[in-house]
Amino acid sequence: MSQFLRALTLAVLCAAPALAQQADIRFGGLQQDTSLPVEVTSESLSVDQATGAALFTGNVVAKQGEMRLSAGEIRVEYAEGGDGIARLIASEGVTLVSPTDAAEAAEAVYTIASGTVVMTGDVLLTQGQAAISGQSLTVNLTDGTGTMTGGVKTVFTPGSAP
Repeated sequence: MSQFLRALTLAVLCAAPALAQQADIRFGGLQQDTSLPVEVTSESLSVDQATGAALFTGNVVAKQGEMRLSAGEIRVEYAEGGDGIARLIASEGVTLVSPTDAAEAAEAVYTIASGTVVMTGDVLLTQGQAAISGQSLTVNLTDGTGTMTGGVKTVFTPGSAP
């Protein structure tokens, strides 16, 4: 019997790191109407008609509703046929801010049609007093849910929700 308990304890201890590899998160403040217009400001803009992309550089801020995405550089890729924006690809110190949530990462890709933002590279999310870090954060702006993966670490304040 004691051998069984040792094996069970070992199995639980080995599984603990795997459990900490992913955290499902609720993003009330990052729930967003993805059909709203996207306004982009920057210090400079270059457009490549051949690829259907625009490159904004220098203190770039993209706003949609109450959500703000800022970075050193944001590449805007237009949908086929030039009808609207397909994706925003942000790099160089990315910050995503809503009225109640804020996230920082090395890079972010916002795909308009699916309403998802994927942030990668040393991601730090703060929600009130709670902080969650990992290597990748995927946020569904349509329903306000998200998943953090890759060495997830979190600090919760008693009485707060993740």
